[in-house]
Amino acid sequence: MVNSNVDALGIIFPNSYDSLLPELTSERLMASIPFASRYRMIDFILSGMVNCGIDNISIVVRKNYHSLLDHLGSGREWDLARKNGGLNIIPPYAQKAVKIYHGRVEALASILAFLKSQKEKYVVMSDTNTAANFDFSSFIEAHIDSGADVTVAYAKEEIPAKAVTANPTNENFWYTLGIDNGRVKEIQINPKEPGIQNFSMNIYVISRELLIEQIEAAYVKGYIYFERDILEPQLDKLNVQAYLYEGYSARICDMKSYFDENMKLLDAKNLDALFEGNPIYTKIRDDHPTRYITGAKVKNAMVADGCIIEGEVENCILFRGVEVRAGAKVKNCVLMQDSVIEGDARLEYVVSDKNVHVTEGKEIKGTDTFPVFIAKGQTV
Repeated sequence: MVNSNVDALGIIFPNSYDSLLPELTSERLMASIPFASRYRMIDFILSGMVNCGIDNISIVVRKNYHSLLDHLGSGREWDLARKNGGLNIIPPYAQKAVKIYHGRVEALASILAFLKSQKEKYVVMSDTNTAANFDFSSFIEAHIDSGADVTVAYAKEEIPAKAVTANPTNENFWYTLGIDNGRVKEIQINPKEPGIQNFSMNIYVISRELLIEQIEAAYVKGYIYFERDILEPQLDKLNVQAYLYEGYSARICDMKSYFDENMKLLDAKNLDALFEGNPIYTKIRDDHPTRYITGAKVKNAMVADGCIIEGEVENCILFRGVEVRAGAKVKNCVLMQDSVIEGDARLEYVVSDKNVHVTEGKEIKGTDTFPVFIAKGQTV
């Protein structure tokens, strides 16, 4: 772990964009969606904050947070099990002021008393729908050096098709930035322009006192969204600077993008790009190493610990404890924790949630544009 501290606290919003992936968020939130064989989506942002020395991190949850509580526990794996600061998970109705929120303004308004009681100078805020090895140290340093009121991280990429067609009434707002000499001059909401855009990563740093001031003023006016209701109307008043993130990122916005971003990690260049630099921490599961039984055939696969492979596996992401029995053939699949594929089963372009059981001889086949999804705990 990085021992040096920065004068900042972290706030994570784990439910953002849940509605874009209903298959995987019916019983969990975006932050706890499994990704990259052994991780959850929150691991990347949480590890990034910890690696830069942020040791006071609050997670403001809204619903379906049991799996997140189970995954994070006390925060020991991230060195956040502390008497002062550490990991602070804030569920709805934990206190009188904490209610189910819709946007960041409502979420932050519910924890204003907490924010006022802290001593850190800066607040770093982030969603969890993007997996990236983000360097928060450079981000905060750039914010301080520029003298900005707010700094927002962005990446140069195309807007995903799902973002273009998303229903804004479901709180699925996406933002692109108009930038002039490093300063944000325009924030476009749910734009539809083709080609490479300055696509906001929804990662911000702002002084704690300014954040409190802005949230208090916005909440009494009934405002809901930080970007739409606070930043965009005040771009001429607030110095909002843009920070270009040039590293690897995987943005999840629907089932196809979830499948595609997992499969991209089978390319060693993408895998190295995501995990190079600072380490990514996750919950430890004390399990045996993966066992490859005589006769097993495995080609181009990412396989976590605890798996037992007797059949054939090709171009697959296998999470912890997956079993592929003798005679089974699995190709172009993402199989989550403790899934069991019985003998002579055939799976291609399938995403299985946890504890799925595919019985002997079954054949399930999707396509690269429409992978078949099997819900958690189902037997086929």
